Amino acid sequence: MADPQGFLKYSRADAPKRPTDERLGDWYEVYASLSTEDRKAETSKQAARCMDCGIPFCHSGSAGCPLGNLIPEWNNMVRRGQWDQASERLHATNNFPEFTGKLCPAPCEAGCVLSISPAAGGPVAIKRVEEAIAEVSWENDYVEPQLAELATGKRVAVVGSGPGGLAAAQQLTRAGHEVTVFERDDRIGGLLRYGIPEFKMEKSVLDRRLAQMRSEGTKFVTGCEVGVDLTVEELRAGYDAVVLAVGALRGRDDRTVRGRELNGVHLAMEHLVPANKECEGDGPTPISAEGKHVIIIGGGDTGADCYGTANRQGALSVTQLDNYPQPPTSRDDDISPWPTWPYILRTYPAHEEAGERKFAVAVEEFVGDDEGNVRAVRLRQVKVERVDGRRQVIPVSDEVEELPCDLALLSIGFEGVEHMDLLGGLGIELTKKGSIGCGSNWETTAPGVFVCGDAHRGASLVVWAIAEGRSVANAVDAHLMGDSQLPSPVHPTALPLAVV
Repeated sequence: MADPQGFLKYSRADAPKRPTDERLGDWYEVYASLSTEDRKAETSKQAARCMDCGIPFCHSGSAGCPLGNLIPEWNNMVRRGQWDQASERLHATNNFPEFTGKLCPAPCEAGCVLSISPAAGGPVAIKRVEEAIAEVSWENDYVEPQLAELATGKRVAVVGSGPGGLAAAQQLTRAGHEVTVFERDDRIGGLLRYGIPEFKMEKSVLDRRLAQMRSEGTKFVTGCEVGVDLTVEELRAGYDAVVLAVGALRGRDDRTVRGRELNGVHLAMEHLVPANKECEGDGPTPISAEGKHVIIIGGGDTGADCYGTANRQGALSVTQLDNYPQPPTSRDDDISPWPTWPYILRTYPAHEEAGERKFAVAVEEFVGDDEGNVRAVRLRQVKVERVDGRRQVIPVSDEVEELPCDLALLSIGFEGVEHMDLLGGLGIELTKKGSIGCGSNWETTAPGVFVCGDAHRGASLVVWAIAEGRSVANAVDAHLMGDSQLPSPVHPTALPLAVV
């Protein structure tokens, strides 16, 4: 059993980071490289803080991990030094723990019983333990191809190669189906490849997992726009089932702001994608922050990715703007009681490096020069209210602040699935929220066509995408074979626990 006093013996300690000036000079991950033995020793102490609670909210699908990761079990195995068993237990519920260990915001930690009171010293560093198990697994060759025992003769096409599509593909390949993943970009990975900056996850981490998938038999086709390069008729004729994992990449814009048409005002992904391609060796990005004053509009994860990218490109200054007031630094039980996801100020490693953040402000105007380039932004203090059920940003002051700006990046969310020929050809219409709807078995209105990930849920977390990919694999397998033994951790209507 676990040590019930472990959290009293050891303090919470997150993974150490490299010095700020060092990581601003390169694109490597922000966290310090540790030897295998040091990683094991430090992580074992963190795992020992887990009490193996009678009701482990950390792996509850609603309050913690939607994958149902068996967190107390592999924490105890790590505490005991049983890393091979911890690897088996972790991979039993998560196809890609190295992705979630680096990228997931860890709702499991918000649901940890040690999060109830600050006096407990903070939740177990679950994300750190998970990432350590994944890395030790690769270093010790615990991760091997899992070959199907029998071939079913059924063919499945997965459209999109983000975490949801990859999870579905791996599960279906292991079930014995012949799976082909189609990706319109020149490399596999979706947002894992071109949306996530190198300093958050080096792409060698993605490539080694793709090598495992290829060894298992999954096929990959890049540079193929399904519905155009591969017609719907060819898709239907060549495959017994189709999984749509096309993401929710339609970026939200705001054309009502004066000056939005100026040169130098871009959506966030227009900046991040070519920056990631430059890291892949594809040549200089056409939208660089080097020598520029950068304004990032939007306070979420994507904005933080732009923040860290701009600083590494050599920006003169970086300022991130948020419409909402600055959140508290600790959980307010009246607003977000345990075990819900807490409303607190989230500071990413990029925010520790340079630049500043401004809260409760909005851009009133982009100011241009005589050549049509943005040169400044004008800000007003604002408050956000719901008026007739709609979000309204309302100025609260007549005072206008002007900041220099040579590059403005709009990181204000995503509106859903991009409009594409494939959906029209399949006869699928988007829902009001811009997603692809489905029934209780993940099947869309097009027979034999299923959906998962952000395309179904809207822009969400990597852990939800993997959970949906695993679940849709169960549905497709059952559709093809009449029954399925594959796990299905979430229902299409599942939502995280929240205060409404």
